[in-house]
Amino acid sequence: MAVAYAQAPANTHFMATPPASITSALPSTRSLPESARAAVALRTPLVVMTTLRGCPYCDVVRGHYLLPMQRAGQIHAIQLDMTDRVTPVQGFDGRNTTAAALVKAWKAKLAPTVLFLGPRGEELAERLIGMAVPDMYGSYLDSRLEEARLALTTQAQRA
Repeated sequence: MAVAYAQAPANTHFMATPPASITSALPSTRSLPESARAAVALRTPLVVMTTLRGCPYCDVVRGHYLLPMQRAGQIHAIQLDMTDRVTPVQGFDGRNTTAAALVKAWKAKLAPTVLFLGPRGEELAERLIGMAVPDMYGSYLDSRLEEARLALTTQAQRA
C-alpha cells in the first residue's frame, strides 16, 4: 500500500508567522498542558497534527477530517508546524520549547502525522502517519480516536 506524505526538508528556514493555509483552520497552541485539559474536558484525547507549508495531504486531513470534527465538538485538535523554530510552546514538562523541537522529540518526520495524546503527553493510540488510502482515512481516524478514548476512560477509572 502506498502512503502519501510530505517530508520536512533537511535545511528548513523557519518562519515567524506561518502562512494562512496553515493557521486558518486548526489552532496552534502556546501550551500543550492547557490544550490537553481542554481535550479532557471533552472526554477526548488531544489530537495533534504535524503540518508543513504547502503540504496537500495536510490540507486534506485538516479540512476534511479534523476541522469538521472539531467544529462539531467531537475532538480538540491542534496543529504544529514542523518548521517553526521561533514560536514558544509550553511542553508537557512545563518548559518552553518550539513546535519544531516537539515534532523532533516525537520523531514525527512526515507530514501529516496525527498523534492522540493524553493529559500528560502520553500517546494513547497508534499515530496516523501520512495519508494512505484517502477513502479509508476516516475509518483509520475513527478507530484511533476510539482506542484513545478507551485509554482515557481506563486511566480515569484507575485514578
